Amino acid sequence: MSTLVECVPNFSEGRDKAKVDAIVDAMKMPGVYLLDREMDADHNRCVITLVGEREAIQEAAIRGVGKASELIDLNVHTGAHPRMGAADVVPFIPIDGVTIEDCVAMANHVGEEIWKRFQIPVYLYESAARLSERQGLENIRRGQFEGIRAEIATNPARRPDIGEPRVHPTAGATVVGARKFLIAYNVFLNTPDVEIAKKIAKAVRFSTGGLRFVKGAGFLVRGMAQVSMNLTDFEQTPIHRAFEMVHREAARYGVSPVSSEIVGLIPKKALEQAAEWFLQVENFDSSLILENRLAAVMGGKMAIGGLRAGIEPFIEQLAAPTATPGGGSASAASAAMAAGLATMVASMSRGKKAYLQYESQLSNAIARLAPLREELKNAIDADAESYNSVMKAYKAAKAAADEKAGELPIEAALKEATTVPLNVSEKSHEIVKIAQSLEPITNPNMKSDLTTAIALGRAAMAGALANVEINLASIKDEVFASGVRRRIAALQS
Repeated sequence: MSTLVECVPNFSEGRDKAKVDAIVDAMKMPGVYLLDREMDADHNRCVITLVGEREAIQEAAIRGVGKASELIDLNVHTGAHPRMGAADVVPFIPIDGVTIEDCVAMANHVGEEIWKRFQIPVYLYESAARLSERQGLENIRRGQFEGIRAEIATNPARRPDIGEPRVHPTAGATVVGARKFLIAYNVFLNTPDVEIAKKIAKAVRFSTGGLRFVKGAGFLVRGMAQVSMNLTDFEQTPIHRAFEMVHREAARYGVSPVSSEIVGLIPKKALEQAAEWFLQVENFDSSLILENRLAAVMGGKMAIGGLRAGIEPFIEQLAAPTATPGGGSASAASAAMAAGLATMVASMSRGKKAYLQYESQLSNAIARLAPLREELKNAIDADAESYNSVMKAYKAAKAAADEKAGELPIEAALKEATTVPLNVSEKSHEIVKIAQSLEPITNPNMKSDLTTAIALGRAAMAGALANVEINLASIKDEVFASGVRRRIAALQS
């Protein structure tokens, strides 16, 4: 199965194009693609957005850090943005075929290589953090390069996660991590008074009582006060909500936003959310967007003949006399439909006057159902692939000269074929709970839709667990089997 990972390294150079070009060139390699590059002279920082296969993008990131250490000297670096390393922060973000746990493993590998090759100490942050206080980047970077340089050898709290307690003399230290997609979003104010921007940032950011999943600071950029924000989970705290709060806070000081900017890339869904919010389009759905509808039609997801044309190929594949797709794929599809129905019901009530008191619960349900739906759609193919892997392992074992050597691939394949439906069953269980919680806070005329969602979710859980039990019977690893049985028991309690 292909893997796709995003990496967004930030380097402490935003003024010298030749240096940035050299860093980007160092990261060019087969299987890695450059999506975007941003340079900011005031911040003296560049943000490079890469996407690629899991193995290739790790090596690309390591090479970028190495080239930055050759070209950037933090002893003479100045800029508005806080920094602690020539390669300041290197996050990995799961896109397709990988999990956040996979990205944590990647962050650890890249961190080890950075120390081994370049003698640059590494701190791990967000999901890769080994210490809870290091989940937030701002905690690690406090005091910047100079502060860390002064304390790294004497203060145990400043010791790196990887490498010896000493900064690289010119390249400082680097932070590597794994996280969800982050939107770097800045709002410019019609004033040069940076103190106002700092006060607004304090009101907006979560750490000082503001919006959840928002980090913020105030800077003077291009002669204007700037409220600089990182949105770490745009589905739960959308970009339009952050802008609206900045707008309201700015009014307290007699100023207003004049423009905003996105550093790097932004998911299309975030802009769709903003369009729905500001335009107040009733029953808005991404399929109303022309380009989305065209992509669906051209991709074969929709066709003349209505909904039947979209679902018929999958149903016919289920009916075909082949082992895959089978019950596991059908269970994943059922759970995905359950999540879709629950999302529809919550979306139809959210924003309506009669349900304003439930706005927060409805938004939270929608935000949680979206990734569940995507993960379950991926599981439709993943279940079939895991079954095919089991059959392939059994076939290879028959041809193997060493019987024990043939057993190892079979065991590994069986574990994967157990894990996929187990995950489906857990997600199905969660969807049922969410759908049940929506009944008292949504339009009662849509009760039949929730009833269907709950029934589909329960059927998906039952079907997925049946697959788990079948595969579990053949697994010899008792530790693994016991862990699976505990997870099953938790679902059935």
